[in-house]
Parts: sequence; structure tokens; C-alpha cells
Amino acid sequence: MNNSNKTARKRVLFVCLGNICRSPAAEAIFRKRVLEKGRDIIEEIDSAGLNGYHNGEMADSRMIRVAQRRGYNITSISRKFNPNIDFDKFDFIIGMDDFNVKELKNLAKKAEHISKISKMTDYGDGISYNAVPDPYYGGDEGFVKVLDILEKCSDGLITKLRL
Repeated sequence: MNNSNKTARKRVLFVCLGNICRSPAAEAIFRKRVLEKGRDIIEEIDSAGLNGYHNGEMADSRMIRVAQRRGYNITSISRKFNPNIDFDKFDFIIGMDDFNVKELKNLAKKAEHISKISKMTDYGDGISYNAVPDPYYGGDEGFVKVLDILEKCSDGLITKLRL
């Protein structure tokens, strides 16, 4: 049997500033989407934050509540991005906005690491957003908007990983 056409299973890490709103939501949404239509392409899914302010905490309760209404279960515990481990461990390191991407590139020590970094909205075919906005200081509508963007981008990411 020829396995040369088989897609290698990938490890994906979602990154935002504090790892309590956007990146844990991206992790939960992507995990559910992968279970539905991409199980064969993913080895691991995780999330992390650029700062360690919320290490060991659950996601923001507002994000958990809004995500649950759509059938997503956010269970991840916040952790700080570790450049000494994460760049080598993950194939795709996906920031939620331009600041996250810039900071990730600043932490990268090798060109190979930089090539793993992208922005979540890079996978959002036809969306009108160029970043996933931080909903932390707003109301529920901001969390809903984040979920809308992440759902579309997650589907696009699965398509990209199949190529």
C-alpha cells in the first residue's frame, strides 16, 4: 500500500494574549470541527497565551457560557507560550491578531519557527475581519463575534491542512 498521498498529522497551537478568551475558544471550536471532519489530519490541538497573567486559570466565564450555547466545551487551562518547547513541538502556531503574530515572531529564534506562525484570519475565506478581536472588555456580543470568526476560520484551516 502506498502511503505517499496520506496527509501527515499536524499539531496546532492557538495563541492570544492571556489564553482565557480567544485562544481557548479557538482550541475548542477547532477540536469539535476536527472531530466532525478532520480527525485524520490532526495529532494535537492546544492553546497558550503570550503573558502568564492567567496561568492555571479556566477560560473567561463569559466565553465559556457563550461557547456552550453553540455546543462548544471550553475546558483548557491557561498557560504561557513557551518558545523553548512550543516552536519545536507544533507545526502551526496561530495568533489571533497582528500583535500576537508580531510577538511570536519576536520570540522565534529560527526561520523554521517563523514559517510556522500565521494569523487565524488567514484561514477565513470571505470574512471581513483581519484579526480576531479581543472581547475581554466588552459584552456578550463581542464573544459572539469571536465565535463567528473562529468558526469560519477553523473550517478554512481544516481545508488548508488537507492540501
